[in-house]
Amino acid sequence: MKKVVLAFSGGLDTSYCAIYLAKDLGYEVHTLTVNTGGFNDDEVKEIKKRALSLGVASHKTVNETKNYYDTVIKYLVYGNVLKNGTYPLSVSAERMSQALAAAKYAKQLGANAVAHGSTGAGNDQVRFDMILQIINPGIEIITPIRDKKLSREEEVNYLKEKGIHFSAEKARYSINKGIWGTSVGGKETLNSLGQLPEEAWPTQVTQQGNEEVKLGFEKGELISVNGKKYTHPTEAIHALQNIAGAYGIGRDIHVGDTIIGIKGRVGFEAAAPVLIIKAHHALEKHVLTKWQLSWKDQLAQFYGNWLHEGQYLDPIMRDMEAFLTSSQQHVTGEVSITLYPYRYQINGIESKFDLMSAKFGKYGEMNLGWTGDDVKGFTKIFGNQVAIYHQIKSNQ
Repeated sequence: MKKVVLAFSGGLDTSYCAIYLAKDLGYEVHTLTVNTGGFNDDEVKEIKKRALSLGVASHKTVNETKNYYDTVIKYLVYGNVLKNGTYPLSVSAERMSQALAAAKYAKQLGANAVAHGSTGAGNDQVRFDMILQIINPGIEIITPIRDKKLSREEEVNYLKEKGIHFSAEKARYSINKGIWGTSVGGKETLNSLGQLPEEAWPTQVTQQGNEEVKLGFEKGELISVNGKKYTHPTEAIHALQNIAGAYGIGRDIHVGDTIIGIKGRVGFEAAAPVLIIKAHHALEKHVLTKWQLSWKDQLAQFYGNWLHEGQYLDPIMRDMEAFLTSSQQHVTGEVSITLYPYRYQINGIESKFDLMSAKFGKYGEMNLGWTGDDVKGFTKIFGNQVAIYHQIKSNQ
């Protein structure tokens, strides 16, 4: 029998694929779950149990969380990347790690094909296919949901015919959870108007009142939450998510341009990513020069867009990562944030590299490093060319 590696999350789409590949196409199915920080130990066990119950030949779980952070998330923080000013690339970023892991496992297993549960209307199909084609040239890529143009209702009915129960109620929403946020898709996101109902959000709002949190950064990376230091930033991200998620912070609906040319909407909740990016940006505004901030913003926007479109393996990405890393040498300090239900407030920063040091002057009050005559002379020279231009123009 020919072997196929199926990227498996345990949801409706990949459950359908597991049965279809074996029963209808006759493949020996080997499922692979790539954990990018969205599954705890109990959930990993449940996914394995589900895969084996579907009759697959083998199931493997790989934990890519730290590698995912080290190779992708870190640079999204350095760049303060929010797609269209809103979306922290919760899903698009992790797809690179998942596709690379699937490609690597297919090679190890000597598989004839790789399968994934992407539809034909989204970005994931391009991201997976492109990575697989680059890493495993010539390997067969099987995408039953895309090729058969299946609705979720049709998938549920198919599984039912095969004696496998999948709750139609559970299938109403497509949920993808990772360390950098959770996406939520449903009927409300298929149109341009409408919000997801409260019950659709995986994390419910249980906190009232307000709470201050302090985020500690070292060279651009989150290393502490409320004074507690962590051995790896992924641990700090989880800790912050546990605190802030219950406030409903970071919920929104992203509207974007897909790789295939259509507009799309998807709900997401990303309390920790949004707070980290906003806190990191606040710290940078104090410790970086204006041209560092300006050029970094331009590169980061391109980096985020190119990653979103599945071009992680383009060597230009490594070049931009080198620039972003260099820019973080003095991004060290602590940021204070107050959390409220559904919102937050940045209170300020403390850093030994703060360029707003009172030793050099207080904005709008006094100067300590220059005189009024210095400013008069500087102003005359600084505006000299424009002054010449207007004088010549007025004489014509």
